[in-house]
Amino acid sequence: MHEEQPEAGRYRVEPPPGVPRQRRRATEAPTAPAPPTAPAAEGRRDSRRRAAALAKRSRRRRALKWTAGAGALVMVAGCGGAYYLYRHFNDNLTSVKVQLGDESERPAAAGDALNVLVIGTDSREGLGREYGDEGSTGHADTTLLFHIAKDRSNATVVSLPRDLMVPLPECQNAQGKRIPGSTRSEFNNSLGQEGRDAGCTWKTVEKITGVRVDHFVQVNFEAVKTLSTAVGGVEVCAAKDINDSGSHLRMTKGRHVVQGDEALAFVRTRHAVGQGGDLTRIPLQQQFISSMIRKIKSDDTLTSPSKLYKLADAATKALTVDSGIGSVDKLKDLALDISKVDTKNITFTTAPVLDDPKDSDRVILKQPDAGQLFAMIAGDRSLTETAAPPAPEAPATDAASPAAQAPAATAPATTQAAAPALPAKLVQLTVRNGSGTRGQSGPTVEKLRAKGYDKAAVGSDAPPADTTTVSYPSGREAEAQALAAALGLPGDAVRPAEKSDPKGGLLLVLGKDVLAAPTGPAAVPTEAPEDLQRVQADDTDACAK
Repeated sequence: MHEEQPEAGRYRVEPPPGVPRQRRRATEAPTAPAPPTAPAAEGRRDSRRRAAALAKRSRRRRALKWTAGAGALVMVAGCGGAYYLYRHFNDNLTSVKVQLGDESERPAAAGDALNVLVIGTDSREGLGREYGDEGSTGHADTTLLFHIAKDRSNATVVSLPRDLMVPLPECQNAQGKRIPGSTRSEFNNSLGQEGRDAGCTWKTVEKITGVRVDHFVQVNFEAVKTLSTAVGGVEVCAAKDINDSGSHLRMTKGRHVVQGDEALAFVRTRHAVGQGGDLTRIPLQQQFISSMIRKIKSDDTLTSPSKLYKLADAATKALTVDSGIGSVDKLKDLALDISKVDTKNITFTTAPVLDDPKDSDRVILKQPDAGQLFAMIAGDRSLTETAAPPAPEAPATDAASPAAQAPAATAPATTQAAAPALPAKLVQLTVRNGSGTRGQSGPTVEKLRAKGYDKAAVGSDAPPADTTTVSYPSGREAEAQALAAALGLPGDAVRPAEKSDPKGGLLLVLGKDVLAAPTGPAAVPTEAPEDLQRVQADDTDACAK
């Protein structure tokens, strides 16, 4: 019996005797005849086997062609889908080109650190009467300055109260309209009032904090509803039963997962918690955002294509951003930067404030605490770990050396107790210009007043000076140190006044260094202000009280 021929296409098939190999390639169905000695019946069976093998080979070729075509179709469809999604998400985004004015008047650049201004507007446009104030264009109702460290190891998020009284700088909106400034106004009027847009809020934040902002992201009521729904709800906690007539939140004591309208009601609640104002609403918002960050970074979200799509769709529809991040690619890069930060190293806090003596329903920045906090952010100092880097160890000293044998210096038997520091608003302060360039004192006084130094005043020009200094009368060193911290000046910039008058005030002499870096901090505080309110993003025990 003749040996079975291998299947065509898988093994080598030899051409018939006498037929050159070149002709085999051109032969439609080459056959291998049986040896001359084989019986006829065996030859017929062998022919049938060869025919079956050829038919199988033809089917295999058709199958391979179909598979290749299907694979190509899948690849094309995948690329087309990705392109569709890219265009879809890109079309969802709304971007604005902000007008920030003279670059030289802005704070120093943050380098590789990143500062993003998140503005939550209370706009009711298109929402009907359900949320009150129908048709309102909205104000800066919730504002957070999100600082991401240059090494992406930590982040600090500072809430700026809407009722904070600040000077509003002159600004120009995206339509080119110039809006005059105001010496005293609520912070939330930095958006919406008189045509102000997010660029005006951006400029206001830079003026009052001394921190350079890189980008802004603006969201509205709908964003809270859609984003919380897209991730399948956000867990929050109430330390007591809440029944808020303003936000319409009805919540029993304990943990709840909220989304949609209930999520929006939670972050708007302020009358039924704490002391019933904006300062007690802020911790609720920080709790909600922390929980949402945890939910977004959880495996439950990251491994669910449907949730990721819903989240990306909801986010891009809900956001208004500056033109610097006005595309999906750029927004993705920003999100990846933020996602590098471990949740446990994200600290939420609130700008330190005091009751406004002119209006009990408003607040002002508490100095020097606010200036100290802002200087830490500008200097990329983390609130997660505020301890100063350890000083290098002194080299070992030979016991026989003169230095080792010298007696240790002894402290004076008594020291004079330092006078308690006055609040910034009570500090008498004169600013003199020694930079050699006219017009420096006035803008400096405006910045100081924005930081709470209400009694700052312009003095006569000083003799030329290379560096900026703060001098103080006897007993007023604490105020001088606080002023230096608020301005980001080095410690050696503070010195006693040559002619000390206990009733005199502080003297700030502007040197030539203000021209090189007018707002860039030269020294960074190593510790946060005492009693600074904080919420850690990984704290699952935070509850609305």
